[in-house]
Amino acid sequence: MAQYSRIEVANVMKQTGLVPLFYSSDIDVSKNVIKACYDGGARLLEFTARGDFAHEVFGELNKYVIKELPGMILGVGSVTDASSASQFMNLGANFVVTPVLREDVALVCNRRKVLWSPGCGSLTEICRAEELGCEIVKLFPGGIYGPNFVKAIRGPQPWTSIMPTGGVSPTRENIEGWFNAGVTCVGMGSKLIKKDVNGNYNLEQIESDTKSALEIIKSVRQ
Repeated sequence: MAQYSRIEVANVMKQTGLVPLFYSSDIDVSKNVIKACYDGGARLLEFTARGDFAHEVFGELNKYVIKELPGMILGVGSVTDASSASQFMNLGANFVVTPVLREDVALVCNRRKVLWSPGCGSLTEICRAEELGCEIVKLFPGGIYGPNFVKAIRGPQPWTSIMPTGGVSPTRENIEGWFNAGVTCVGMGSKLIKKDVNGNYNLEQIESDTKSALEIIKSVRQ
C-alpha cells in the first residue's frame, strides 16, 4: 500500500522539481543508487521496471526506503497495463508512470488514490489524461518535443502540469530551458545516474549532480 497520497506526491514533485529515473536487477546496486540520490537531496525516485523479476527488486527496495530513507518517495515507471500497476501498488508503489496514455492504468490508480503520470505527445492526449484525473503529465520523449512544445501547450492551458522525461540533463542550460518554458518538474535518467569507465555507477557523481540539479532548479524558480 502506498505511503503517500497522489496529492502528497504531486506536491513533492512540484516542490523539488526533480524525479531521478533508474533501473537495476541488482538490489544492492539499487540501494546504493537511491541512497546517493537521497543524499543529494532528491525525495522521489522512479524505478523503471524494465527487466524480468523487476517487481521482486522493487519490493525489496521499497522496504529499504521505508526503513532507511525517511521522506523518500519510491514509484515505478515503464508500466504498460493495469495488472502490472496493481502488482506494483501491492508492493507499495507511491506513483505509477507509463510510457503511453493507458486508461486502464488510470482507473486502478485512481481507485487507490495513487498518482499516475502517462506519457503523452499531443495536446489531445494531455487533455484526455487530465479528464481522467492526471495531476502531472509526462512529456515523452521530452528531447523530441523540447521546451517550445511545453510553452505552446501552457499558452492555452496554463493549468497543465508537465514533466518532461528523456532529453533532460543536469546542466544549467538544459534545466533553465525547461523550467523557463513552464514545466512543473523534470525526470532524469542516464544523464544523471551515470556510470564510470568500469561500468559501475559513480555514486559520488550521482550525489553531486543531484545536489547541483536541485540547486539550479531552485535558482531558476526564484
